[in-house]
Amino acid sequence: MRKLVAGKLHGIYVTEANLNYHGSITLDPDHCEEAGILPMEFVEIWNKNSGARISTYVILGERGSRCCILNGAAARTCQPDDQIIVCNSIYLDEAHITSLKPRIVTFDQDNNILDRLSYSVDLDADGRYTFSILDETDEALAIPAMVSGA
Repeated sequence: MRKLVAGKLHGIYVTEANLNYHGSITLDPDHCEEAGILPMEFVEIWNKNSGARISTYVILGERGSRCCILNGAAARTCQPDDQIIVCNSIYLDEAHITSLKPRIVTFDQDNNILDRLSYSVDLDADGRYTFSILDETDEALAIPAMVSGA
């Protein structure tokens, strides 16, 4: 079994840091549903501003609020207006990797959804893995890569 990305809220902005609540991250249920994140699911949080990385669990806030609130000890790692990545994962047998299609949601400064993307792993004619980032119409997007001679 391998631990693989199942979904991400990529670039969501922290709306509040609540040190006095007993742990977790509070998220808008609409955002969670878009990325396939469940209530009480453990997630990794990566702060794009500070580089801090933590793990905590999800609680659902008010639907439509666009909230992203770090609670308890997690509030020490992220402050309002920090941009973070919230990622859930799944354990999967490698033989089933081509059936996994993680959902990635990106955001603007007000936590409105900008893009709904997905990741796709396939096998080429030689049985080697290929990787694609797909937009909502299943069109492949450019993937950052090192340019020859750079």
